[in-house]
Amino acid sequence: MARRPKRSHNGGPPLDEYKGPPWGKGDPYIFLAWQAAHAKAWKAPSREVMLLRMDKAERLGLTYEEYTLEILERGRHLREEDTERIAAIKAARKRRRARHLD
Repeated sequence: MARRPKRSHNGGPPLDEYKGPPWGKGDPYIFLAWQAAHAKAWKAPSREVMLLRMDKAERLGLTYEEYTLEILERGRHLREEDTERIAAIKAARKRRRARHLD
């Protein structure tokens, strides 16, 4: 009998070191749907849009990926006035680096 996912589980693919099919122990359809959605979301924008995002991210002190992820997740473009959100992104970057070193 399959276990019910935790309340906070989003149905995405497993993130741990699982030895088995890429979709884990769950439904392969969900894995393929997430894979297609990820590819669609990260589809390369036009050259002009990419250059504008890179310039804006550099002025804010973020990477292109961090800036683009903010647009994709929250649907808004960061500005210089968004100091709290920018600081939170940079703090998360430092936490990711520290966890990676463990």
